[in-house]
Amino acid sequence: MYLVTILGNLLIILAVSSDSHLHTPMYFFLYNLSFSDICIGTTTIQKMLVSIQTQDQRITYTGCLSQACFVLIFCGLENFLLAVMAYDRYVTICHPLRYTVIMNPRLCVLLLLLCLLLSIVYGLFHTLMLLQLSFCTALEIPDFFCELSQVIKLACSDTFINNLLVYLVSIIFFGVPLSGIIFSYIQIVSSILRIPSVGGRYKAFSTCGSHLSVVSLFYGSGFGLYMSFAVTDSSMKTTVASTMYMVVPQMLNPFIYSLRNREMKGALRHLISGMLPL
Repeated sequence: MYLVTILGNLLIILAVSSDSHLHTPMYFFLYNLSFSDICIGTTTIQKMLVSIQTQDQRITYTGCLSQACFVLIFCGLENFLLAVMAYDRYVTICHPLRYTVIMNPRLCVLLLLLCLLLSIVYGLFHTLMLLQLSFCTALEIPDFFCELSQVIKLACSDTFINNLLVYLVSIIFFGVPLSGIIFSYIQIVSSILRIPSVGGRYKAFSTCGSHLSVVSLFYGSGFGLYMSFAVTDSSMKTTVASTMYMVVPQMLNPFIYSLRNREMKGALRHLISGMLPL
């Protein structure tokens, strides 16, 4: 699954880089989404594979905090990128004549930098709060990576403030982008319903199909993960839920975009044919 995640997202990155027809805002953000997926998989799965190979499941205190920080940063980045991509789809369908003016290269770069800045603030904030906690020795994390809420549960000191901030900050950092996505699609659906022809409606909505699938997968698996933390103490069920959130979406995203997008399929076909020997 790790190899499929890396190779699939790497192919998306190479296809967007090599095909000048894909040098548009939508594919610019898809390029960065694929990079984020690679980073999420590398941060979590790679350590697990090393542990399996060496039969040593230990992780240092510094290593655990670093892993938790990078997971938060890259998951936050994916969260904000999906919101920006929803805005891009909104401008495409609701303001098609002004698309190139609104989604100019400068705005795209600024939106990317804003996404990165917010995700770094999100990750560092929670990591610095973890540094305030005291931990006992010989702790065992019931997961295959250092997930924030699981690490907080292992603290020997009072964790009320940390748990409160996890929920409050997560509601802000994930709730606001999700609200933006929902608002964008309400406007998109409203605009599509005003298109007189059935063919025109289908063509307009098909441009959002891939993004909508990725959004559903990302937020649906994330909701399932935190519900599993809330209702079960089973380490096996927690690990399965974590795998569904940290591995499956990142592995499936390249397939969703390549199978549902004609331009991407053409670029990938051209890229793979250029790699193969004659």
